[in-house]
Amino acid sequence: MKKNRLLDAIEILDKKPGTTEPITGIAYHSKQVKKGDLFVCIRGYKTDGHHYLKNAIGSGAVAAVVEEYVEGVEVTQYLVSDSRLALAALADTFYDHPSRKFKLTGITATNGKTTTTYMTNAILETHGLKTGMIGTVIVKTGDIIRPAELTTPESLDLHRYFADMVGQNVTHAVMEVSSSGLELKRVGFADFNIVVVNNISREHIDLHGSFEAYFNAKASLARNASENQWAVFNADCPYSASLAAETKAMAITYGFKNRDADCLVNGLDLSSGRACFEVDISRPKQGGLFSDQPDSFKVELSVLGLHSVYNAMAAIMIALLHNIPAETIVKALKEFRGVERRFELIFEEGFKVIDDHFANSGNIHVTLETLKMMDYKKLHLVYAIRGSRGVTVNRENAEAIAHWVPLLGVDMVIATTSSSHVGEKDVVTSDELKVFETVMNEAGIRTEIFSELPAAVACGLNATEPGDVLLLAGCQGMDYGASVCLEQISALRPDLPKNNIFAALKNRVAGI
Repeated sequence: MKKNRLLDAIEILDKKPGTTEPITGIAYHSKQVKKGDLFVCIRGYKTDGHHYLKNAIGSGAVAAVVEEYVEGVEVTQYLVSDSRLALAALADTFYDHPSRKFKLTGITATNGKTTTTYMTNAILETHGLKTGMIGTVIVKTGDIIRPAELTTPESLDLHRYFADMVGQNVTHAVMEVSSSGLELKRVGFADFNIVVVNNISREHIDLHGSFEAYFNAKASLARNASENQWAVFNADCPYSASLAAETKAMAITYGFKNRDADCLVNGLDLSSGRACFEVDISRPKQGGLFSDQPDSFKVELSVLGLHSVYNAMAAIMIALLHNIPAETIVKALKEFRGVERRFELIFEEGFKVIDDHFANSGNIHVTLETLKMMDYKKLHLVYAIRGSRGVTVNRENAEAIAHWVPLLGVDMVIATTSSSHVGEKDVVTSDELKVFETVMNEAGIRTEIFSELPAAVACGLNATEPGDVLLLAGCQGMDYGASVCLEQISALRPDLPKNNIFAALKNRVAGI
């Protein structure tokens, strides 16, 4: 890549001349700089790349892109208004616009990004397509799979993954798009064919500063879509549905409660926890879409939950827009076994144990609404309080739990700060514990709070009887809850084969 051609990708406001050497690569992290790199100084939530320019030069950087000049360095500095956007443009150009060379879908949501991405990938693979996938758990570039470091990678890494996909002859890729990834321009110059907004509810308030800022970050995926893209929206979510009128893209909606949606869920049965429903696509067919598909088709999911219906509908819309036959979609979704900690059924011998990523109030409402629709004797709830996420999130989570406790007949909420099972960045603060206790007390809900996760799980397990459901709920503090619970069940039930008890942990990434 010639320097002039690479720098043509960005708008340079000014230049501070210095030493001139050939640019042979790009870096944004000073510890990853190689000889000949152009170092792009980007700002994040907690750090500023301008502070590390001298370190980058010491490692071999020969030029820099900056938002403000750094004194005391000899390399040429190129001044830009937005170095993050510049990094995305440079990466896209350096790797020769890789995302233009396959079909790319971007999925954003407060809840369900991961599951929807996996569901979509499963349908694409069942159709025999060579796929790529980028998300919270893994990065898949054709035949190569590696652990993910960020839900949405930095733009330089993202376009490198796209280039790897091109090298692996990938034809279709799907990726999670986080609110921080959008706000920090990590998906800049990604050439999406389809964008999806599955749902938006209150989350990451402390990170973004306000719900409005969080919503606007999410909304930008749809608002920035072009006329030749498709935008898919959940009509049952008012925030998602509102964006259908704010995008230049061709919009299509799906829903269960909102009967004005383009594609409808009919005859939903959630009595077993596993959804059966009919997908009605007759309206878009009348408009000329999906001409080779039946007017409706029946879907049976192997994963639990009402939220899985919405995730499945988003995946179905993506698949239909890719002209994948309904019978292939039905087969893939029936065989799909889910993603860890997303309303995951981990035990069902006499009673059920469900493990769920209780991230925010929206997630909590959907999860507990699902349990309201299921058949069982009694529900027991063990909740890991969210550590170091702020008072606002923890108050809203506690209020959501308090809303459902009487509706579900829960006698007591068992809570834990998971002290020995969280790292420094996930420790429950005294204010977060206090706000949880305050909300429970004001609602008149009996609670028992444990500092250790195993003790909390044991309390819930001891109260669970045949026909009951034990819900292990929470984010980082409950990541190890399934392994703790199954170890305890194994000790209590020596008659059950260990392989059967621990089957749910076989392919786990978290909590093992």
